[in-house]
Amino acid sequence: MPETIALYCHRGTRAIQRMVEFAPSTGGLALWVRHQDLTADSDTAAVVVLTDGTTVYYGAAFDKLPLPEQVGLVAHEVLHIALRHPQRFVELQRVIGDVDLELFNICADAIVNSTLAHLSWLTLPEKSVMLEQILAKALRREQDAEAALLEWDVEKLYRAIDDRDSDSNNGKSKTGNKSQAGSQSDASGAGGGDPSQSQSESAQESAEQRADGARASKVRELGAGGVRDLVPNPESQSAPEHEAEHAREWSERILRGHAGDGAFSMLRALIADLPRSRTPWAQVLRVQLARGLARKPSLTWSRPARSYIANQGRAGQHRMPFEPGFSATKNEPRLALIIDVSGSIDDQLMERFAREIETITRRQEAGLVLIIGDERVRQVEFFEPGRRFVLSEIEFTGGGGTDFTPLLAEADRHRPDIAVVLTDLEGPADFKPRWPVIWAVPENYSHAVQPFGRLLTLN
Repeated sequence: MPETIALYCHRGTRAIQRMVEFAPSTGGLALWVRHQDLTADSDTAAVVVLTDGTTVYYGAAFDKLPLPEQVGLVAHEVLHIALRHPQRFVELQRVIGDVDLELFNICADAIVNSTLAHLSWLTLPEKSVMLEQILAKALRREQDAEAALLEWDVEKLYRAIDDRDSDSNNGKSKTGNKSQAGSQSDASGAGGGDPSQSQSESAQESAEQRADGARASKVRELGAGGVRDLVPNPESQSAPEHEAEHAREWSERILRGHAGDGAFSMLRALIADLPRSRTPWAQVLRVQLARGLARKPSLTWSRPARSYIANQGRAGQHRMPFEPGFSATKNEPRLALIIDVSGSIDDQLMERFAREIETITRRQEAGLVLIIGDERVRQVEFFEPGRRFVLSEIEFTGGGGTDFTPLLAEADRHRPDIAVVLTDLEGPADFKPRWPVIWAVPENYSHAVQPFGRLLTLN
């Protein structure tokens, strides 16, 4: 019995009781996460509280805080876990490569702080940065907290403020690797070192690797003095399908809790940062193109169907009419790739997109016709099956307005089985082809409406 009691007793127990007392449903989110005290030694003396995405870790300094401040910190960490911020940092790093952990942490803190700022029964740390502050000072957008929380998620906010110089030292940063290595040793070891110290060292090395732009500098200045409390651990990530299931479960818990508490909810509004179960765009693209480029069997009158041969052309005493068989089509499948050179698509995303296209066409043994243009066709390239498709070796020209009509008409001349248009969807499309079209757009244009076909957001 004493061992069981000790399992549920930790430094955050009183704070959780207060959360459940004032907001039973949303405060009860704390009961879905693990809590663990860090051992009181010199390595963790400066740690107050932090999380790796599954567990809230408490340092000895946590005990010295007044109860309202303890409640504010626990609620803050619980929302980090519920919104899956550490896991989303790892996923964003997989998508775009270099992600500055300190900037990401400040963005995540700002969203959580603005969500909790309306509560009178808890106290946030003195130097807490708010979402509306970042929008006003870094992006020059005046929005109140409610409107901002309904629009901005952590990935969108980070992409908007990360204007670090990508040319500094070839744009290679040690932030992700070093900070994650620190998190693995510190969080999983529960006191094997000082996680906040590892993060500050990583942030300093990152600043040396890539110089801050105007927006990143302002955000880093706003977050100065605050404690960086996210220690993402990529090795603790489960399979993608399991991660999607965890995101769905947390989203449902948040929605149920918010509905249950009503006006007493810890959440100020149903925020845009709710965890979403997202299927990676590359997987969606592979499935759609695999279906569109599959070799479809065609009828042939040169030989009968297998069922006709098996029955020897008869059904009992009656002779059956001739039944044609099927043969694989001899024509190779063809993909039309249309690139809108006037679109707002960064080079890194375009290269990743090109690699996916090359992989798909090679697997499907499909030919590729590449059409480059804006308001008119600028360039047409042909790639036979098996020929390597390297987008960086192709010279792009153009950059005016966009009209998809001549681009789609040019693609129709080559009779593709399916087409992909890489664009921002700003332009008319008066030609509607008979073959399926996938409109691939950057995440900033995910709310654009396609004229026909399917919209695919490249996030």
